[in-house]
Amino acid sequence: MTRTVIESKTKTAIIGFDQPFCVIGERINPTGRQVLNLELERGDFSRVEADALAQVAAGATVLDINSGAVFSNKMAEDPRYADNNFVEPTLMRQLVEVVQAVTDTPLCIDSSVPGALENGLAAAEGRPLLNSVTGEEERLEAILPLVKKYNVPVVAISNDDTGISEDPDVRFAVAKKIVERAADFGIPAHDIVVDPLVMPIGAMGTAGLQVFTLVRRLRDELGVNTTCGASNISFGLPNRHGINNAFLPMAMATGMTSAIMNPVALPTGPTKIAEKRAEVEAAGIILPEDMDDELFCLMFGLGSTKPRPGKEMEAIRAANFLTNNDEGGAAWISFNKTAPKAGQEGRGRAGRTGGRRRRA
Repeated sequence: MTRTVIESKTKTAIIGFDQPFCVIGERINPTGRQVLNLELERGDFSRVEADALAQVAAGATVLDINSGAVFSNKMAEDPRYADNNFVEPTLMRQLVEVVQAVTDTPLCIDSSVPGALENGLAAAEGRPLLNSVTGEEERLEAILPLVKKYNVPVVAISNDDTGISEDPDVRFAVAKKIVERAADFGIPAHDIVVDPLVMPIGAMGTAGLQVFTLVRRLRDELGVNTTCGASNISFGLPNRHGINNAFLPMAMATGMTSAIMNPVALPTGPTKIAEKRAEVEAAGIILPEDMDDELFCLMFGLGSTKPRPGKEMEAIRAANFLTNNDEGGAAWISFNKTAPKAGQEGRGRAGRTGGRRRRA
């Protein structure tokens, strides 16, 4: 049975067909996050620490660390900052060290810059996952020696010099090529985690069927584990969580063993709460003066003021149970236990001390 082992200094995460689905948290990534970019440019890593802890609390078993920041202010002062080969190696080392200081969750080192990948590998404790290599010759020659040198598993993305093909047979052929070239370096297939590339279903109606077919072939013919950017499937569509929640269990059933995704339902902000309060008051509903924002959010379906596991995590845990990768449903039951209200700890049904009463 194929198993890809990822380790921190003290913990092990296993990606495998007979293992619970591996959730690789994607939040530590400045791409498209202007506020995080600005904070990193100032040397402020507090949001990185918070994102790491929130993702682990929500159920991430591996944390992806991406160093693709754009330091616009420094760029104006020093042209070297326009070059990712200058920015990312130093930033990657800093990010790895910051995350390792707050959690011992295994890491995924993520960059398109070889120098950043090597710095991340050098700073990481244990055996991180490397993200990523493609079928491009230049990329194979740059990344596979690093994989071999540090004895780590690697994400293999199914595109090459010709780009991303819409033909699933071509994407399979690229994955096969990477697995074979890795073998030339002495890298075993169980250390290759293939990303078959999920296309947006809104742009390509067969995107879901394509990836399900590809995952089956990758499992049955190459014997490799797989991953994907899970939210790609719903890009540009309304109710993205609804699509993601259906996609992930279906992909798992065809053999997908991990995904790079956001496990956290982001907290409801003050602006949204204020808008809803005004709407409620306008409808003539009188609220208790001492009702705090958290209770208000729960009562009116706004989620929570605190980070919590997203709906995708619920779908994944249910699918783990249904595919017999949650023995006895222990993880599902634990995930769905409701914390007791203050003063109700240790009480049974309806808050009675001692639980169910026995008849005399």
